[in-house]
Amino acid sequence: MIRALVADDEALMRAGIRLILDHADDIDVVAEAGNGPEAVAACRAQQIDVALLDIRMPGGDGIAAAGDIARLSPRTCVVMLTAFGEEASVTRALRAGASGFLLKDTGPADLIHAVRLAARGEPVLAPRITRQLLEQHVMSGRDTEAALRRTDELTPAERDVLRLLGTGLSNAEIADRLYLSAGTVKAHISRILTRTGCANRVQAAVLAHDAGLLTDR
Repeated sequence: MIRALVADDEALMRAGIRLILDHADDIDVVAEAGNGPEAVAACRAQQIDVALLDIRMPGGDGIAAAGDIARLSPRTCVVMLTAFGEEASVTRALRAGASGFLLKDTGPADLIHAVRLAARGEPVLAPRITRQLLEQHVMSGRDTEAALRRTDELTPAERDVLRLLGTGLSNAEIADRLYLSAGTVKAHISRILTRTGCANRVQAAVLAHDAGLLTDR
């Protein structure tokens, strides 16, 4: 079972998300929170696989909570819930440690699928917020020199994996592109995270953008 937490300051929104997820046989909403600190406390108190956090919550927003959860409960995958038009918060959330983000108007089937993806460690990115928008926000504040230093120790094979990860491909898609097994790709990504200090694969994707690896061909 995937153990999920839903954090939103609106009780009706929490109830709606819980109702949707309760229809999935493999997802159990084990905790709710009305603000960031409550979400962090719940993740520390019990085993949470996926935390769905609203970006904007009075008394402690989701971005700050995402950073605390990434630090205090690294096994928990954090997915941010955002309204359309708040794309400027995406980069801050990803850098804080979120594993992805969804728009609040995401359909029930897509929400369930996203929770399953997050539980497997796959990136969760709202389809309506394109890679171009993400790249625009990342590029606007990137530190290329620092990013290049963080990728200096990667092997050529790891750099290839990181480049494709930065385009949003899944492990299976990366394996297909590079003619590798899925297990080899997973091992490469594990080493990439360790060597670059990234908390998750989405932070690694941001690093790939920062380092300019997507221009490598």
